[in-house]
Order: sequence, then structure tokens, then C-alpha cells
Amino acid sequence: MNEDSVVVNGNLFGVFDGATSLDKTTFDDGVTGGYLASTIAGEEFRTNDAPLIDLALRANTAILEEMMSKGVDVAKKENLWSTSAAVGRVENGRFDWVQSGDSLILVIYEDGSHALLVQDYDHDQETLKMWKETASDRSGTILEELSAQIRKVRAGMNITYGVMNGEEQALDFLRHGSVDLDGVQHILMFTDGLFIPRENPETNSDFDQLVSLFLDGGLEAVRDYVRSLEKTDPGCRRYPRFKTHDDIAAISLSFPASRLAA
Repeated sequence: MNEDSVVVNGNLFGVFDGATSLDKTTFDDGVTGGYLASTIAGEEFRTNDAPLIDLALRANTAILEEMMSKGVDVAKKENLWSTSAAVGRVENGRFDWVQSGDSLILVIYEDGSHALLVQDYDHDQETLKMWKETASDRSGTILEELSAQIRKVRAGMNITYGVMNGEEQALDFLRHGSVDLDGVQHILMFTDGLFIPRENPETNSDFDQLVSLFLDGGLEAVRDYVRSLEKTDPGCRRYPRFKTHDDIAAISLSFPASRLAA
């Protein structure tokens, strides 16, 4: 099931990456909590009728209300549905944004340089490092072999890292800001499924390569390259990750150099 979602409404754009609760409960017609979290958050932002921070608050509250209506024991973190988010609004020559978790926003400038709007997003680094060091001695998947470690990280939601999961503390971890579009050529918004796989989890993700691929062939070129690497490593041992192919949600916005003079 694809637990990522994309929202576009007028001048508002967003990507969301749902994460299923560790108790693996499904709802309605078999949908997961991760799917519901990303969808609920996306629909709240889709209204595009309030400041982004206010929409984030409403999205987080809507996730909580839906969990409670489905009988989820929200006192236990392992039961919580959650989603990361990267949302932006283009208005008056600026890009206003809000972000949570490891869904990212990357700005590409007309001079070829680029910048991530947040830096501290890699809450899975410790787990993937452990998998890299021990995977060759294990027969199961990372989800089976490192279940205790994964539960430990998940217990840190809105304590050591932020996601929208209905907890009030989620709002403390929201990052937000505004970018002047003068000199901006493209803005990319994407979930972690578009990250280029790394052999060494302790190194930074290669956004230089991602930008180069995008400028040559758009988001499709990045996706195809990511999938080609993942296909060579279905067991997730050379490129440590949680599953062979992660879900991807991505949006690219492009700004003609003449727009400000129009």
C-alpha cells in the first residue's frame, strides 16, 4: 500500500509520508494507519484557507480525532499513526513553507547552487548504521532483526524527532519559514523514497547528485536512478534501508526567470 500522498490546490503544494503503527492494525477496507495519517493531513492542508502553521495544527488534531474514533489506544506510541510533511505556498514572490519529519524541501537557484531548508532530518541513521554493520550475519529482514531498535526510535516521536501523529508535542517540532523567489529556478518537495541510496548511513545523502539528475531529466530521472540502485540490492544490505522500494511522493515547482518582471 502506498502510504505517501501528494496535495496540490491552487498555490499550495505538499507531500506527506505516512508511517504505519508498529502494532500493524489496519482499518476499514484494510488501509493502514500510515495511509490514513498522510491522507488526513493532506486533506486538511488541501483546504488552503489559513496560515500553514494553523493548517499543520488542524492536520495534527484531525489525525488524533480519527485515531480516537477508530478506537486506537493513543496513550501508547507504538499504536499512533504518523506522517511527515513538506508543504509550501507560493504567494507575492515568496515561498512560505512548513515541514515535519524527513519529508524535505530543496531549493535550486539560477546560479546552479542549491540548499535544503532543513538539515536535522535523519532520525533513522542509528538503525541503518546497525544494519550495515550486522546485516551480513543475519538471515531475516531489517524489520525482523532490528525490531527492538526500530521500536526504540519510534518511541522517540516528538521527543527526539518530530512527526504529525496527534500528539500536542508534534507542534514543537514543526519547522517553517519563507523564501524569496528572486533567483530561484526550482523548488523540490519530496519524501524519503526519493533519497538516493547510500552505502554508508553515516554519510550525508547526496543531494548534489539528486539535483544533477533532476536538472537533466526531471523527477522521473531521479526516481528511475533510485529504483535502479534499489533493484540491485533487494535485501537492503549494500544500501541499508527498510524495504526494497520505498513509497515516493514528489513535486517540482519551476520559476521562469522572467516571472518577476511580468
